[in-house]
Amino acid sequence: MKILRSLTVILVACVCVAAQTAPKRNSGGGLPAGYWSAEQSGAIIAKTQTVQLAPDLSHLTDGERKAVGKLLEVGRIFQDVYEQQRHREARQARLSLAALERAGGANQAATQNLLALYRLNQGPIATTLDNKREPFMPVEMTPPGVNLYPWGITKAEVEAFLAAHPERKDSILDLRTVVRRATSPNVREDLAKLRQYPVLATLHPGLQSDLNRLAARPDPKTLYAVPYSVAFAEEMIKSHALLNEAADAVQKDDEEFARYLRNRARDLLSDDYESGDAAWITGRFKNLNAQIGSYEVYDDELYGVKAFYAFNVLATRRQETDELRRAMRGLQALEDSLPYDRHKRVREDIPVGVYDVIADFGQSRGGNTATILPNESYLARRYGRTILLRANIMRHPEIFKGSGNAWGAAVAPAHKDELTFDGSFYRTLWHEVGHYLGVDQTKDGRDLDTALEANASLLEEMKADLVSLYVAEALRKQNYYTDAQLRSLYASGIQRVLQNNRPRRTQPYNTMQLMQWNFFLEKGVLRFDPQTKRLSINYSKYHDAVGELLKRVLEVQSEGDKAAADRFIEQYTTWDENLHGAVAANIRAQQQYRFRIFKYAALGE
Repeated sequence: MKILRSLTVILVACVCVAAQTAPKRNSGGGLPAGYWSAEQSGAIIAKTQTVQLAPDLSHLTDGERKAVGKLLEVGRIFQDVYEQQRHREARQARLSLAALERAGGANQAATQNLLALYRLNQGPIATTLDNKREPFMPVEMTPPGVNLYPWGITKAEVEAFLAAHPERKDSILDLRTVVRRATSPNVREDLAKLRQYPVLATLHPGLQSDLNRLAARPDPKTLYAVPYSVAFAEEMIKSHALLNEAADAVQKDDEEFARYLRNRARDLLSDDYESGDAAWITGRFKNLNAQIGSYEVYDDELYGVKAFYAFNVLATRRQETDELRRAMRGLQALEDSLPYDRHKRVREDIPVGVYDVIADFGQSRGGNTATILPNESYLARRYGRTILLRANIMRHPEIFKGSGNAWGAAVAPAHKDELTFDGSFYRTLWHEVGHYLGVDQTKDGRDLDTALEANASLLEEMKADLVSLYVAEALRKQNYYTDAQLRSLYASGIQRVLQNNRPRRTQPYNTMQLMQWNFFLEKGVLRFDPQTKRLSINYSKYHDAVGELLKRVLEVQSEGDKAAADRFIEQYTTWDENLHGAVAANIRAQQQYRFRIFKYAALGE
């Protein structure tokens, strides 16, 4: 009887999966219930630009080409994991769309639109033209904790549990753990993974015994955490093997890059990135580089502490990289010039490189122009950080054209030609350096993510923006910039903060940009003309205003008071439809595209 019941459960499960994978169409022949119509999806697709990245890879050796192939396989795995992290129905949603596409029929165009929306949003929840988040197929709306906490759990419940069980706080709020309810199925599944992959039990001592204790007394009110390598065991084991194969392929051509890949392969199983980050930051690679792992926390709207997987394969622009490294000297003097008291010692020879993107996956996909990693302050203190500038995105003519059109629609005609490629490039570069400078811990020694929670990313990004603008005056005195480049950099700093829609509070980048916009209005850097509905810029007030705002940001970070940070953010996120709304409307009217899908020749796209 037990066997029959088990078979019945399995058969019912298979039927349910099959039904979800191939959803039934409406009796009228249209798309199944809950799927957006062609009209709904078409409005977004019409505003979506497709950009292909196809860098010249003819200079790579045969071994490097083979390594790239292996790395791209890892990237595909990371893409799947990233989508799983963000939504528990992501994989099934993707399969359902593929089934609809195979079915063909009169709704083929509408299905293609939905596939494009999935690609654009990396999951089944779309960002609409008015900056709202909505499912475009029959799935639940993503909760703040995405799929890295029990689905739909509230922060209040987590806080109550941690108050009663403080010994679990470090693991539950760890950068690279998935939080679960201690139900029998959850605990059994995690124990099964440790038995299937003994290396994980070895690399995470104590985990198996903890899970055994939970298995003896399961309780859905109890929360526990497992490392990413256990939550995504099959994917990380496979990635570990592929990274080692890539290392073997490139060993003779670039031993340092091979060593980095082997270290990072182990990191994926241990969830401790120190060995790989040390090899990454201090290595001097030849023709290739790669960002591999889970770093950024922007998608965690519950606590802002969980990192999401990203992967990109990069081809080095050697001449530009060498020139840039020679130019970037004297960082300690810039650190000492920032408007705060607790200055730190910084490494002046930080690794920076100019690259072409071969392919991006996961959290870094979608036009990411630059990166500085790692984020953990103790690793930055020990080894420094590495800066990756993605030149074939930053200097893509069609992308810049869109920025220029939006700029011209927002500012007075006298400023129209002030924004150039140079300004955007240097602002992005020094934004990344800005992460390296300034406050990196509270004055009482806490990590910023821990102290400020979801506000930490917002304030860190604003600090980096403001540092890039603040140090520009000193760099001009050193003849690093020409007058024209300085003016373009400042213009790029203004262009950066102008919004085409009111930001959601859960958007750290857009929210901190709105804060700068309002501060610049308050200090007279920007002036809005209600007749023309455009902005004029007073550059004579620019540096002082940037310095004043930067000082406030550094003070908030140093204090580590989340309530004070909330008040600061609230103060500068007002939105006036007659001002902000008018400028946003001008920008939208001139934007041919609002979104971009990136495709990669290396993936055969």
